[in-house]
Amino acid sequence: MKKEIHTENAPAAIGPYSQAIEAGDFIFLSGSIPIDPKTGEVVEGIKNQTIQVMDNLKAILKEANTDFSKVVKFTIYLDSMDDFGVVNEVYGEYLEKPYPARATVEVSRLPKDVAVEIDAIVYKK
Repeated sequence: MKKEIHTENAPAAIGPYSQAIEAGDFIFLSGSIPIDPKTGEVVEGIKNQTIQVMDNLKAILKEANTDFSKVVKFTIYLDSMDDFGVVNEVYGEYLEKPYPARATVEVSRLPKDVAVEIDAIVYKK
């Protein structure tokens, strides 16, 4: 059985998907892009975009009654690996050891032409 997780404190899905789905002991967070949920606008600059993405993920996790300490895997999508250092620094400020597993990949394009998108998998136990 699966359960949808939705919060108004993160951007609404821009397609036929959920912000997150709880399935058994796992929560799967869809890729979040740097849209400010209050304005509906994309924030500017790679540092601000990464902060917004992490804040969006944090809001979804809060709605699911969990937090970053339960994330077991992140995937980070960048439109340029030149931004890796900035993204890595901001991302790290939200986490504590033991850090989750992670993959970072450069892609040719992201929705709304943003610079960063991040998804996550949470183990609730």
